[in-house]
Amino acid sequence: MQHIIDRFISYVIIDTESDANSETTPSTKKQWDLAHKLVADLKNIGMQDVSIDDKSYIMATLPSNVQHEVPTIGFISHFDTSPDFCGANIKPQIVPNYDGKDILLNADKNIVLSPSYFKDLLLYKGQTLITTDGTTLLGADDKAGLTEIVTAMEFLINNPEIKHGKIRVGFTPDEEIGRGAHHFDVDKFGADWAYTMDGSQVGELEYENFNAAGAKIIFKGKSVHPGYAKGKMINSMLIANDFINELPQGETPQETKGYEGFFHVHHLTGSIEETVLELIIRDHNKKKFEKRKELIEKITKKINKKFAKQFGEDIVTAEIKDQYYNMKEKVLPVKHIVDIAEQAMKEIGIKPLIKPIRGGTDGSQLSYKGLPCPNIFAGGHNFHGKYEYVPAESMQKAVEVIVKIAELTATEGTARK
Repeated sequence: MQHIIDRFISYVIIDTESDANSETTPSTKKQWDLAHKLVADLKNIGMQDVSIDDKSYIMATLPSNVQHEVPTIGFISHFDTSPDFCGANIKPQIVPNYDGKDILLNADKNIVLSPSYFKDLLLYKGQTLITTDGTTLLGADDKAGLTEIVTAMEFLINNPEIKHGKIRVGFTPDEEIGRGAHHFDVDKFGADWAYTMDGSQVGELEYENFNAAGAKIIFKGKSVHPGYAKGKMINSMLIANDFINELPQGETPQETKGYEGFFHVHHLTGSIEETVLELIIRDHNKKKFEKRKELIEKITKKINKKFAKQFGEDIVTAEIKDQYYNMKEKVLPVKHIVDIAEQAMKEIGIKPLIKPIRGGTDGSQLSYKGLPCPNIFAGGHNFHGKYEYVPAESMQKAVEVIVKIAELTATEGTARK
């Protein structure tokens, strides 16, 4: 297991934070640093057809070692980290034989990772945890996935008695800013189906995710000296506040779970003359998703009608863009690919946790590009922040799942195209 820990740490100490404001791919030059290392690692373990394109998408092949026809499967993860929290100068801390008590991440800043708040920690008593030092995220999302895929391929290469078909691996940039699959060449990848190793807790197996859209809403105003503003001033910030108050109460990320959708206000900047509101819209149900977008338009029209005479033109404009859709629609027709992953977990003693993703993955967009792609756990918790951690044993289990999926897919009568 030390081999896994060492490989994981070698990946997370490389800063690969992506940038949504960049128009390049990858969105940051520093992502190339890890991309080139991954290419070298894949070649060093003996993978074939290792390639990296001009946008840093990496692909490689493990050839089949059976004579009968076997579907080509793939395993995919991303190497960027979220811009939501600092991803530079990561200093991983190893906590062996975790005792179930508070973990002091940073003594100077009194930052503590506590099971009283993060109850999932208690699932890992006696295990080896890898944490942050309290000043950065860890990057287990999704460098744990990278570690697991490379390690599983290395294991299969070193143990040729384990039978498997052709396996393709793919590593992508910019997943954290929603672009991970934008330039992924599905035809070049050439797999019948694939799995993203990008989930959290051991056992997670997901083939449903949100339908997602983003909205940018601009409010105009009129600035007048406050002492003489009666009937003249229009404060765009207050109009934005009215707009937010028109959204359904209780339908926010912090108040929903499971299949419940939400509106999430994530950015608000303004002055009297102009305020910009950015929010995201999420729902697993396609009809409810469309209703949510319609509500944004309805509120916009209502406010415009209210101020039409005073302002003389539309005072609010709303731009709504779809981001990704629920992969369930594309995976259900080939549900056996989920069944194989479920069987693999059961055969190595893991209880499958089949549930919807309250978010999205590369697998969602890839499924709509013709590559059905459920999501499997990578083992980390508390992504995108200083409390992120991953048990080494969880990464080991993920490696075993990959190997078992490969083995089951090569078993005649188990896999279907």
